Amino acid sequence: MTAFVATTATQMEVPTWVWYLTVGLMAAVLLFDVFIIARRPHVPTTKEVSIALAFYIGAALLFGLGVWYFTHDQAGGKFATEYYAGWLTEYSLSIDNLFIFLLIMARFGVPEKLQQSALLIGIIIAIVLRGIFIAVGAAAINQFSWVFYIFGAFLIYTAVKLGKEGESDDEEYEENRFMKWVERRFPATDKYDGAKLFTHVDGKKLATPMFIVIMALGTTDLLFALDSIPAIYGLTKEPYLVLTANLFALMGLRQLYFLIGGLLKKLVYLSLGLAVLLAFIGVKLILHALHENELPFINGGEHVKAAPDIPISVSLGAIVVILGVTTVASLWKSRKDERERLSAS
Repeated sequence: MTAFVATTATQMEVPTWVWYLTVGLMAAVLLFDVFIIARRPHVPTTKEVSIALAFYIGAALLFGLGVWYFTHDQAGGKFATEYYAGWLTEYSLSIDNLFIFLLIMARFGVPEKLQQSALLIGIIIAIVLRGIFIAVGAAAINQFSWVFYIFGAFLIYTAVKLGKEGESDDEEYEENRFMKWVERRFPATDKYDGAKLFTHVDGKKLATPMFIVIMALGTTDLLFALDSIPAIYGLTKEPYLVLTANLFALMGLRQLYFLIGGLLKKLVYLSLGLAVLLAFIGVKLILHALHENELPFINGGEHVKAAPDIPISVSLGAIVVILGVTTVASLWKSRKDERERLSAS
């Protein structure tokens, strides 16, 4: 019995047991991580994070091949291409998250050996919250085709905001309103007590800085999900692919944090690249909405046949080019600035 059954060339049917198996395996991997880190909080070595990251990336690539194997007879590789496009997009947006994570760690002075614990719990919170967002997004899309207009407009708005920020040179973490409320609501100490979220001081139960850090990491990722979930629904309408692309993008985020922490500062054009990427997907969503239009005040409620529906293969190619150019241009700019700094000193 195959795991995936494509009933048509445009729809994937995933048996319930496959959903349970997927979520169960991901949960088992996370629990293994929690068990290992809880037993031995430490600063991971480069070798350790490189092996783990290679495993997660390899698993993500193999999963895409599995999607292709089980669906290519009916869909011709369409679903696998959608998965890879979604995973690359989510991964690139997650890298942008890492820069904010670095600022949060610095802002709260998290000891290096506790950063793994904070990241892992924060990522688990992010996975749960994204799962809710994915379910809500799938329900909205199934009920209202016009939701793509909203998704597309929101992504273009976000792209304009990112583009105005220019180079990724933020140096301070600005707390959101929820975090300010948390800090007012929960009496806290400024002393860490290992990885504990709460501790007792003079008979009073107080939140530790670790609790505040984890809440900051989780809520920050939730804000990023407001961009990433509409973005991936612009590449695939399959909730299973949306979920797995998000899971694989988040699973290796902790290792990526330790591996490329210094490199992140060299990706000076990351915000501009992501702005172009989100704008492209936003336009794609609006064109798709026009192509499937049912709103009575647009073209009399009829489909706008002149609106092109951008193929997923073109989308995947555009994503690879945008991210590639962004990375190369960022590294070139960083080297140029470093040479100028050295020559001036």
